[in-house]
Amino acid sequence: MSYKETLYFVAKCLTISLEDKNRQQVGKRLQSETIDWDAVVKVSTAHLVFPALYCNLKRADFLQYLPQELVSYMEHITNLNRRRNEKIIAQAKELNSLLLAHSVTPIFLKGSGNLIAGLYEDIAERMVGDIDFIFSKEDYPNAVIVLKEFGYLENGIYHYKPFSFRHFPRLVHKNKIAAVEIHSQLLIAKYTNEFNYHFVEKDSQIINGIAVLSLANKLNLSIIAHQINDNGIYYKTMALRNAYDVFLLSKKTNVKDAINILPKLMHPLNCFLATCYEVFNKTESLEYYKTKKTAHYLFIFNNQLLFTKKTKRWHNKINTYIFFKSRLLVLYNNLLYKKYLIWLLKRTMNKNWYKEKLFQLRPKK
Repeated sequence: MSYKETLYFVAKCLTISLEDKNRQQVGKRLQSETIDWDAVVKVSTAHLVFPALYCNLKRADFLQYLPQELVSYMEHITNLNRRRNEKIIAQAKELNSLLLAHSVTPIFLKGSGNLIAGLYEDIAERMVGDIDFIFSKEDYPNAVIVLKEFGYLENGIYHYKPFSFRHFPRLVHKNKIAAVEIHSQLLIAKYTNEFNYHFVEKDSQIINGIAVLSLANKLNLSIIAHQINDNGIYYKTMALRNAYDVFLLSKKTNVKDAINILPKLMHPLNCFLATCYEVFNKTESLEYYKTKKTAHYLFIFNNQLLFTKKTKRWHNKINTYIFFKSRLLVLYNNLLYKKYLIWLLKRTMNKNWYKEKLFQLRPKK
């Protein structure tokens, strides 16, 4: 199986609990063809959807067509992830109670927000890294103080405070399973007037006393996290974990209506929807706006999946471009703002900074 074939197969498997057409196609293929399960495991783990793949195959009663050793391994990993997510949900509830007790209101984002909102039939489906939440401008500094007093500390890699426009440096607690990220913004400065705390707060949901984003904003953030924050719009790639969230959310809210509320971000949002529509086998709920720009984006996306070596070389060039673009922005800010200059001086005197930059600039294999 080629990389493209494997990616599309894994993606289709993720939809079989909700898409009859895809369930029938996957079932026939499992019974009639030899699947390269090593390739499937490699792609699904790289995209952080391995437990979701297992859960969907199990619900469709398709595990009988898999090697027993693989089924046992998938079950083991999924059970571990379920136990981890149970602890993350408990930790999120504890954090919510702690912050509310200090008159600070968090809105939970991304994976932890989706777990709290009950987006998944089985909480084991979603692999979650950090607990992310966003606060108002007024509550943001108080949230940092409250969490530090409760035992959440910075990781101590650097001897200076890393400067981040969107969120405070990750905080960890020695007795808690997940790190936390305290957000002041959702996106890079270019888009803060379009998608920010005040925009998402006005229609946020309260579920069992915990604030999470509306369905439309959950869908938009799932896309934006990859397309903007992770530069997916440049690389023209997709992240199946984000795409799976978008697929599930598309069953609960109209995707075109959702992306229409963010006109400045319409193009990257629509392009990601287009890739989701394609890899999930033209799922009706993921219908996107068909434009010439989106058609060109899809052409490049699919072409990259076919010519992986050429794609890696191209992505190395993009990686270098993004790196130097971000450095020029830092230098520009140093000329305007004293706090940036102080931060940069402390940063460049730290040996860990040099190691980090050399690692970022290395050619991808």
